[in-house]
Amino acid sequence: MKNETDNALLVKSFAFALRIIEVYQLLRDELNEIDLAKKILRSGTAIGANADEAIGGHPGNDFFTKISIAFKESQETKYWLRLLHESKILDNDISESMLNDVDELLRITGSILKNTKANNE
Repeated sequence: MKNETDNALLVKSFAFALRIIEVYQLLRDELNEIDLAKKILRSGTAIGANADEAIGGHPGNDFFTKISIAFKESQETKYWLRLLHESKILDNDISESMLNDVDELLRITGSILKNTKANNE
């Protein structure tokens, strides 16, 4: 059985998902940006869900596929965060902090993909 507290990707993606829920609530309740709120909630929480499935699942192709999805969801979330930042819908401090977090998730998942691919060649 995996120990989530020993895995940096699981810890960081879970903490990020909690922050995404806060952003979702802010967008939905205070700013009335319902469509954007739903999009960022879906992609931002999918990062950790796919990482968890990868690490808790079967090794091999399933692992690579789930980490690939986590990477792609991180890219999509970064897009939404950039959009919210540049349009000034989301506060500058919040958006910059969230962008830093998603960049870290992209580095981690990208590194895992690169290493997994190299080990399988």
